Amino acid sequence: MSQLRFDPTTYAELIRQEIPGYDSLQESLAAATTAVVGTSILDLGTGTGETLAKVLPQHPSAHVVGIDESEGMLDVARSRLGEYDVTLRVADLLDEIPPGPYDLVVSALAVHHLDGPAKAILFGRVAAVLCPGGRFVLADVILPENDAAAVIPLSDGWDKPSTVSDQVEWLEEAGLQVTVPWQEDDLALFVADRPAG
Repeated sequence: MSQLRFDPTTYAELIRQEIPGYDSLQESLAAATTAVVGTSILDLGTGTGETLAKVLPQHPSAHVVGIDESEGMLDVARSRLGEYDVTLRVADLLDEIPPGPYDLVVSALAVHHLDGPAKAILFGRVAAVLCPGGRFVLADVILPENDAAAVIPLSDGWDKPSTVSDQVEWLEEAGLQVTVPWQEDDLALFVADRPAG
């Protein structure tokens, strides 16, 4: 998947070839945001804006901050999300998160580029910027229990998926309440809520 990050003009076509469940994953992520009134949203790994294009019709008045390591990808996202209140910044997932609080944090197909300890750090940072009652929706590549379910081609050193159970544990350690409502082969959707109390 490493080549996908470099060319925003071919990203949409290539990612659908490499990830057969891509559209189902994005639709499931967007649906999981509807239980929260999103007036402030953070998108981790915005890319070409595909995730926000699915999420924002559910939250059209939200102010959004999106980060991605690629200015080229963000240029595409800016052009497609112009009707919404979106601020996009070049940043790495390991950089400090833009200050919140946020009602919603979303991320699709970005966090699996971090190793386990870095995921745990990121999840702690996400929990810290979520409003009480806020929600983190993570849709990503996972390391499946059954090797036959690993259908997405990965690049050594770039793709570092973790198991569902490890990620649930790290999210819970960050103080979030976690469910996994959708899983298909080596893709999964995590819904992690910060308790309201």
